[in-house]
Amino acid sequence: MQKFGEFICKHRKAVLIVALILLIPSIIGMKATRINYDILVYLPEDIETIKGENILSEDFNMGAFSVVILENMKTKDIINLQEKIKNIENVDKAVSIADIVGAGIPIEMIPDNLKGTIYKENSTIMLVTFKDAISSDTTLKTIEELREITDENCKISGMSATVLDTRDLSDSEIVIYVVIAVLLCLVILEIALDSYIIPILLLLNIGIAILYNMGTNVLFGQISYITKAISAVLQLGVTMDFAIFLYHSYMQEREIQPDIYKAMASAISKTLVSVVGSSLTTIAGFLALCSMNLTLGKDIGLVMAKGVLLGVVCVVTILPAMILELNNLIEKTKHKVILPKFSAVKNWIVKHYKVVILIFVIILPIALYGYNNTDIYYNLDKSLPKELKSVEANTELKEKFNMVSMEILLVDKNIDDYKINEMMEKIDEVEGIEWIIGYPKIASLGIPKEILPDDILSVFQSDEYQLVLINSKYEMATDELNSQIEKVNEIIKQYDDTAILAGEGPLMKDLVEISNHDFNSVNTVSIAIIFILMIFVLKSISLPVILILVIEFAIFINMGIPYYTNTILPFVASIVIGTIQLGATIDYAILITTKYIANRKDGKDKKTAISNTLETSISSIVVSGLCFFGATFGVGAYSKIEMIGSLCTLMSRGAIISMVSVIFALPAFLLVFDKLICKTTIKMRDIK
Repeated sequence: MQKFGEFICKHRKAVLIVALILLIPSIIGMKATRINYDILVYLPEDIETIKGENILSEDFNMGAFSVVILENMKTKDIINLQEKIKNIENVDKAVSIADIVGAGIPIEMIPDNLKGTIYKENSTIMLVTFKDAISSDTTLKTIEELREITDENCKISGMSATVLDTRDLSDSEIVIYVVIAVLLCLVILEIALDSYIIPILLLLNIGIAILYNMGTNVLFGQISYITKAISAVLQLGVTMDFAIFLYHSYMQEREIQPDIYKAMASAISKTLVSVVGSSLTTIAGFLALCSMNLTLGKDIGLVMAKGVLLGVVCVVTILPAMILELNNLIEKTKHKVILPKFSAVKNWIVKHYKVVILIFVIILPIALYGYNNTDIYYNLDKSLPKELKSVEANTELKEKFNMVSMEILLVDKNIDDYKINEMMEKIDEVEGIEWIIGYPKIASLGIPKEILPDDILSVFQSDEYQLVLINSKYEMATDELNSQIEKVNEIIKQYDDTAILAGEGPLMKDLVEISNHDFNSVNTVSIAIIFILMIFVLKSISLPVILILVIEFAIFINMGIPYYTNTILPFVASIVIGTIQLGATIDYAILITTKYIANRKDGKDKKTAISNTLETSISSIVVSGLCFFGATFGVGAYSKIEMIGSLCTLMSRGAIISMVSVIFALPAFLLVFDKLICKTTIKMRDIK
């Protein structure tokens, strides 16, 4: 390690030149990385609803669809608009009541339930199907073209329109996220460190690491918009510890070694040794997200694990080169550290550690109850501002046409029409079903295939399947809709055991079930992995249990607060926050524990060991916690996308709660279980 440090110091100019050159491919890679804005894409490929989506795309040429609301338009104007829409390259079909009327069928012959569904208060609807998938670039471009050729009398609903608005809103906010995070961290670092220039260098170093991370995401092909939005600020908050540690280590070496190059080489060596354990636990925490069935976890986990690794590399290469090259400027801009020493806090903890344990025992069941009862929502529309065009259209579709959630039934084409009609009658009787439409229902009214336009026929039939549209009055991802979907599935399997119920409603049901499973599994996996790692890092059986208990206590409080404040969380935030908070803040606990072990091995009694540990650790933990808070708080407060805002709010609050828990609860546990720790930790058994 020492030789590596000496190499970096000797070739510091070359290190900076290479670092700057590498920014070029990083920026190119960042631009080339596709950003996905559709959460449903991350559902497993082998589930039935995804198979249904593939059938819709391959057999019906329906990769996605939108329902366009037309207000105060005459039939001839609707027909003209349809022709314009059909000319858009990615559009497969544009179907409205005008097709049937235009085919010479009297409007009186149209079923009342169909007519009542399509006409409401001088408004009607048009179904537009797209060849490519919901969130494909071509489909999003198609939505933009649709908005260009329609006027204020037309509103475009559907998932693709929602994805487009999510993309535009997210892209408009991303730069502001970073600016807010940098400014807040800069203020905190200026207060905590002893030089005006060092905070800028630390942030610049992490900024380079962030660009490297974002650029290398091109290796994955694409990442989610959630990952893109939080990865920069999260990497800033998590890896700032390493940068601060290197600077503090360098300043300590300077006190005994006047040669700045030898001092830095030693600081690099000590930093590498010290951060290996903490960075491994952080990386492991993020990699635990890869165990999620919802592959969004893998998306976030891989990007963040890579970001932490790159952060460590930059801290021991680029940052030392920067500090050495600007050493004179750093010395000229030195100032008194404003951050207090927290001596009173340290003394209170050592004196009243039993009170701390009592408070812990009182708060734990309250926090655990809130944690287990916090409400979660899955409806993606709820995470977006109501004034977005897609949200307005979806809302009008619900309120005016009672089209709340659409289910698409795919059944064997060879099943007799009378059986399909019988099946549809049973489905129509299920509570919450607004209407159900399929070709056999139209045919039963005496309307022959020959006089129906091809566009309408091709919507309902392919070479192998026939399609039935089902509209429910229940909201997406609610217990009512999920129960309804189960009842519909029971009915359709009686007539065709290969039938598939697809569409947004069933997809969201799968999302709920998979997310509920992931919530439990990912937390278990992250705890298990970090527990095993800490056994090797701390060389103890008891200490990993104590450390994880303290951080999990902080997680319970953080996730329990929404229950007591009547706040409903988006499902993604509830799944990943526990793993992120555990992986990102366990470092605080490791810092205190390793210093406590060292002090006990030096022969100090348990209270003196804890006192000395807190004296040298509280400031570092406070700075780390505040930096993590600063990096994420502003984003949580600013973001209009609740999926991102809630996640960042939970992370910022979690950083503070973990910080307080580690400073107060962990020392108390170390004092209470000192004998057990000594007996179950290598090279501590002889300590009294």
